Amino acid sequence: MTKPIVNLNEYNTEWESQFDFERKRIIAAIGDKIAGIEHIGSTSIKGLKAKPIIDIMVGIKDLNSTSAFVQPLSEIEFEYVPKPELTDRRFFRKGLWGKGTCHLHICEIHSTEWIEKIMFRDYLRKHPKVAEEYALLKSELATKYKYDRPAYTQQKGPFIKDIIRKARRELYI
Repeated sequence: MTKPIVNLNEYNTEWESQFDFERKRIIAAIGDKIAGIEHIGSTSIKGLKAKPIIDIMVGIKDLNSTSAFVQPLSEIEFEYVPKPELTDRRFFRKGLWGKGTCHLHICEIHSTEWIEKIMFRDYLRKHPKVAEEYALLKSELATKYKYDRPAYTQQKGPFIKDIIRKARRELYI
């Protein structure tokens, strides 16, 4: 298994079409169970540097039904990765270990997980200066934690939580 490194790429206009391609395949595999599907993460924000991994969030009505998705999603190359620490979502990945191309997050539609991921994405889309701040932070962290992806992700946490708080205030939620 290859240890994943943090490698940020400049924004790529192909990321949107990659999402659209995967969205169609996911809908074909489990579409009757999907209540919503969204492109999230840095690849969903035009102009933002990102790890070249397409993050997709699927909203379903009952998270306990996720086990029924393992087989059909494996047929389109999404591997279920059990993560007992994740109680609010289920995680699937596509691509070689350490060199994944897509991450699929399944959560309950309109759950806190669903709402916060969309709020963060939409806030950065609406506030380009904040997106620039996030890009700078990511670049600094990618240099410092190049060989420690969990630390890189963890260190982004306070910024992300702050943006979600700001988005809630803006939306009065």
